[in-house]
Amino acid sequence: MKPRVTVITLGVDHLERSPRFYRDGLGLPTGGIVGKEFEHGAVAFFDLQTGLKLALWNRKDIAHETNIALTAPSPAEFTLGHNVTSKAEVDKVMEQAKQAGATITDPAHDTFWGGYSGHFQDPDGHLWEIVWNPHWDITE
Repeated sequence: MKPRVTVITLGVDHLERSPRFYRDGLGLPTGGIVGKEFEHGAVAFFDLQTGLKLALWNRKDIAHETNIALTAPSPAEFTLGHNVTSKAEVDKVMEQAKQAGATITDPAHDTFWGGYSGHFQDPDGHLWEIVWNPHWDITE
């Protein structure tokens, strides 16, 4: 498989509430919720970087689309990693997320491998890692 990940979709329980966290709280650009005219079609897209979008879609609609049973979510199933250019930027993004309503699960700290990171949960429980890795160059 040639890697061509273009959309990361997060299942949410409150499609009207969840986009506010990402748009108003974290400042991610979006055109708002689209597809309301379709049963199971309402979704909000956010631009992350060139060629990559974040989608918020109701969990019950994902279950319907994929033909699987809706089960209780577990926040430990995956994390979304947001790499930044400095320790100070980790602290800034963590504070921005907290002010937007995120739950800080792991305050920013020096890591065992030489980096600096912290974790938070969005209003639907999805885990984000905000991380500075001294071994990676971030291209803007």
